[in-house]
Amino acid sequence: MDEADFHTLLASFPVSWREIDRGAGPVGSGGGAFADERAARRFLAALCAERAGPSRLPDDGAYQTLPFADLSPAAVFVRDPHGRYVWANHAYAHMYGTTRDTLIGRHLSDFDEPDDAARFLALDEEVLTRGHPVRHTLVYQRSDGSPGHAAGYRFPVRWGSPCVAGIYVDITDYVHALDERRRAEEDLRALRDHSGLPCLRLSADGVVGEASAAVAEVLRVRLRDLVGHPADRHLAPTPERTALHRVWGDLVGGRRRSVRTSAVIVDGDQRRRRAWVCLSASRHAPERRPHIWAVITQLGLSDEAQPPLTATQVRILALLAAGHNNVDISKALHLSRQTIDYHLGRLRHRLDAPTRPALVARAYALGILSPHVWPPRATTATHPRSPA
Repeated sequence: MDEADFHTLLASFPVSWREIDRGAGPVGSGGGAFADERAARRFLAALCAERAGPSRLPDDGAYQTLPFADLSPAAVFVRDPHGRYVWANHAYAHMYGTTRDTLIGRHLSDFDEPDDAARFLALDEEVLTRGHPVRHTLVYQRSDGSPGHAAGYRFPVRWGSPCVAGIYVDITDYVHALDERRRAEEDLRALRDHSGLPCLRLSADGVVGEASAAVAEVLRVRLRDLVGHPADRHLAPTPERTALHRVWGDLVGGRRRSVRTSAVIVDGDQRRRRAWVCLSASRHAPERRPHIWAVITQLGLSDEAQPPLTATQVRILALLAAGHNNVDISKALHLSRQTIDYHLGRLRHRLDAPTRPALVARAYALGILSPHVWPPRATTATHPRSPA
């Protein structure tokens, strides 16, 4: 963990820190202990009241930090060179599931495993030998036997004699969250690489970030020619493409989490195929734009161009697929029986389908109606309850 990462980590914890050089000059400060100036003033007032008013630092600065360290939510300790606790605050004792009175005067081997105790003593010796602070992360054993993680500083102080002090923030939950995210990413990559599913991860701008070999095979392109390029160049200019652009804005804007839709894809040989796609938004942090995972769930044969249909004709096809007769359709659309018969005749001609069942079958084959939904509706419908 470098200095920038360490400062970023401390910014989210309820601690404040200040770093000074050997000449007591300020080098840096930060932390998220106080969200506003009033909270900071109340904290300083409490310190001054405990010390009976402000005063300058005494010659031995170790005792000056006691009021602050007692009130700090960060874990603070002081040990002698032999590993015996000289002082600790409540937060440090809580990390071990005990009290500060139980901790002070005891050896660290009474609370840590032998290997951990030897490692901590070696680090104490390094700090005393080198004479300057060491910033690091460590793993310790919690009171319930599970491993804990902490990040902080260890530095030399004089407590009558040379001692080692340390201030740490427990980052166990943070580390566990990182591990869970890492495992989830590994599982997702394993699914991408070994499941055979054509899937790809897109940025909010539609650029391919990563893709499975199955996608490259479907599109008949090399994987390196796919990653880093806009996915839109593999979509045919059809009404589905316009509808896809519309729902894409909802996914990126956080108004929808997932969408099932269809599109006509164009492969490297300029052949067209209809594909049914599931799009899901993955957002790592609220302030960041999401990634979009696209999984091709079904592939059709070579695509036929859709004949130009009116919105009324698409609605008639959807109602026809739902099993309605001409009387029901005329009532639903507020049209006369003669108008419905006219549109059905036009549909039979344009779809080259002589019967009502053939009309429905052709509507699904050409992608006019969306599969896997009920009641039937068009693939370009903007609302789940809208038939067209």
